[in-house]
Amino acid sequence: MKRSILTILQYLFFVALGFLFVWLTVKDIKQEEWAHIKSSLRNARSWVVLPVLSMLLLSHYSRAIRWKILMEPLGVKPSTFNTWAAVMIGYLVNAGVPRLGEVVKCSILAKYEKVRVDSLVGTIVIERIVDLVCLIIVFIAAILFQGHIIGDYLAESFGNLFRDETGHTSYKQVAFTGVIIVTIIFTIYFLLKRFGHINIVTKLKNIILGIGQGLNSIRIIKRKGAFLFHTILIWMLYLLSTTAGIYALRETEHLGLPGGLTTLAVGSVGMIITPGGIGAYPLLVAKLMELYGLDPKTIGTALGWLLWTAQTLIVLICGVIFSALFSYYNKKKRTIEIRKKY
Repeated sequence: MKRSILTILQYLFFVALGFLFVWLTVKDIKQEEWAHIKSSLRNARSWVVLPVLSMLLLSHYSRAIRWKILMEPLGVKPSTFNTWAAVMIGYLVNAGVPRLGEVVKCSILAKYEKVRVDSLVGTIVIERIVDLVCLIIVFIAAILFQGHIIGDYLAESFGNLFRDETGHTSYKQVAFTGVIIVTIIFTIYFLLKRFGHINIVTKLKNIILGIGQGLNSIRIIKRKGAFLFHTILIWMLYLLSTTAGIYALRETEHLGLPGGLTTLAVGSVGMIITPGGIGAYPLLVAKLMELYGLDPKTIGTALGWLLWTAQTLIVLICGVIFSALFSYYNKKKRTIEIRKKY
């Protein structure tokens, strides 16, 4: 009962956070700026929507194939349709309730493919760790190739921490910050070792150990080349679909692939913060466009909501379709199997 209440409160918090970001995005937009946003969307290249949705759908299909590869060491060979359907239904659930989608997609696949749910949960952990590493790589690439945008912004934001009143680098502040970081690391290590019997500390240790075990378990994957191929393909499709979305707006078409890279990096954070990225994704993209010299209230807002809508649309449409077909497909499959026996 207590866990259920906590889950509901957590869900309400993230939904409220999402609507807060929506409010922050639109609260200062004036009537003439709304007219500018509508004009920008009306003049957008509408034909780009189709390739964007196609690439996003293909990325989800590739994710399903990658998940099948992760299941091979378990001796499980689910049908591609069931795996793809489970992925899309999981995304649909995640759009409303964070992290519940992972449990749901494992549960519905286990129901029809004769595999334990807890075994599938292990594969999800590996997936999330690999995607986290990919996101870090995307951020590093964004800083390397768009250093004059991201790098200068970060330097300006965090550089002030190491400057004195004259604007010069303060080595005392640099040393002080270093001491704080080292102290925090040793404190965390001490707490984990000294108070490992406490429930919350145990959970934290399990998370850290789980990440390590997840990365280590990648070595048991039978088709490592195929796994790597689909991992790269998934993130390349994310990048290309984002870049295509940027090209759809005439005011942002000049940003090209480098702009798509930074938008993917920043937007991915928004997708993590709130359910389905509602509010957070458009807000972060709008703020990013300001770094490119574009008006965040008009062009930034238009682009943020355009990209978010495309990603959400494919999840909602395909999630509902696969939900409707999933049961029908497996009943028909079961009927055919019974007829073959007799």
